[in-house]
Amino acid sequence: MKPNFFKLLLNLYPPYWGTGIYLKYVSPDYREIIVQMKMRWYNRNYVNTHFGGSLYAMADPFFMLMLIRILGKGFVVWDKAAHIDFVKPGKGKVTARFLIREEEIKAILHHTADGQKHFPEFSVEIKDEVGETVVKMVKTLYVRRKNSPRR
Repeated sequence: MKPNFFKLLLNLYPPYWGTGIYLKYVSPDYREIIVQMKMRWYNRNYVNTHFGGSLYAMADPFFMLMLIRILGKGFVVWDKAAHIDFVKPGKGKVTARFLIREEEIKAILHHTADGQKHFPEFSVEIKDEVGETVVKMVKTLYVRRKNSPRR
């Protein structure tokens, strides 16, 4: 799937469209994605800051989706766990930049070469308009090669 079509589909995906989450950029090789969310009346909480669930949704699926595209059909990729740290209240437009580096891909390929499961961790920060961190999140994924003995 071409990155621009992928971006369009996710921007039209009702849970994202309905919360104001917007994919701003998808690199041609799926190794970088930039996601934004503006403050709206429908995505703020009782104290007029970004609703935590929307901040989590903004960061939830992207490392998994990126790895599925990068590794291809020969791999099973699932979300396994997440840790989210709400550093400060989020207001205005917030941005997350997801990046998967070449050395991370090589490590995954190495650890799954003999059919083993691998649980790589990826970090992302959601930042406000002045560049201050609002959320720190660590995602743990499950990755293994298909047609391998499960261990």
